[in-house]
Amino acid sequence: MSPTVAMILALALGTYAFRLVGPALHGRVEIPPRVRDLLSAGAVVLLAALLATGALTEGGGFAGWARPAGVLAAGLLAWRRAPFAVVVLGAAATTAALRALGVA
Repeated sequence: MSPTVAMILALALGTYAFRLVGPALHGRVEIPPRVRDLLSAGAVVLLAALLATGALTEGGGFAGWARPAGVLAAGLLAWRRAPFAVVVLGAAATTAALRALGVA
C-alpha cells in the first residue's frame, strides 16, 4: 500500500471516529458553560480569519480594493437580512463595477 493511500485511509478513519464520538458521548459528558463560550468565540475568530485572508489576499499579496469592497457590500446586505441571492449578486456587482471603473 502506498503512503498516500495509507494517509487517506487514516484520515477517513479519524473522521469517522470523530463522527461516532458525538452520539456515543451524548449525555455522558457535560461541557462547562465557560468552555462552550470559548468554543463559540473560537469558531467566530476562525471564520473571521478565513474571511479576511480570502477577501484581502491573492497569490501571497494584496488582492486590490475591489474584492474587499464586494465583501463589505455583502456584509452590509447580510446585516440588513437580504436574501442570500441578493447578497451574492450585490457583492459580485460591486466588485465588477469597481473593476470596470479601473479599481484593481
